[in-house]
Amino acid sequence: MTDFLVFAVVGYLLGSVPFGLIAGRIFGDIDVREHGSGMTGMTNVIRTVGIWAGMLVLSLDMGKTVLAVVLTRLFTDSLGIEVVAAITAIMGHNWPLYSNFKGGRGTAPGWAGLIILSPIAGIVASIVGLITIAISRYVSLGSIVGATSGAITLIVLSLLDLHPLAYVWYGPIGATIIVVRHKENIQRLMSGKERKLGHRAEGL
Repeated sequence: MTDFLVFAVVGYLLGSVPFGLIAGRIFGDIDVREHGSGMTGMTNVIRTVGIWAGMLVLSLDMGKTVLAVVLTRLFTDSLGIEVVAAITAIMGHNWPLYSNFKGGRGTAPGWAGLIILSPIAGIVASIVGLITIAISRYVSLGSIVGATSGAITLIVLSLLDLHPLAYVWYGPIGATIIVVRHKENIQRLMSGKERKLGHRAEGL
């Protein structure tokens, strides 16, 4: 139980590092939370600062979950703790301690969690998500569809005993957090008001 608590905290604290906020300050001298969607993830950083800053933020946000899982593998032999660390990294990213609990939507750290726990599920999520974005030009839709398809793949692989059964929980929990966090995007998609990839934030 102690290890679960320790690595849940480690995952959350790593996830809380606000790379999007930092990138906005360094590369654009702005607080990205005050522009665009108000989120600190890659998409809003691209819209407010630029694509290269956004790509850097994507890599760093994914790295938070990877590091959290790698640390659990170094110090424990519990597959369940790996899942806990990955999920709390998503939670830290979405509700970060270091920036007044205002973060991103969890796509990047969630994607990284899929890749490190199940490369196959990660590949499926990547392909489905990127194709969706390429066709629709909606990053939010690609994130939602990618997370859902990756979660379903992980669940199926775990239930078929092709992955450890302990990993099965990452799929529904991680995907649910990401999809629920996209609630406003879903509403805008349904009303036809969602911003497409390439649109700059207003006022910049």
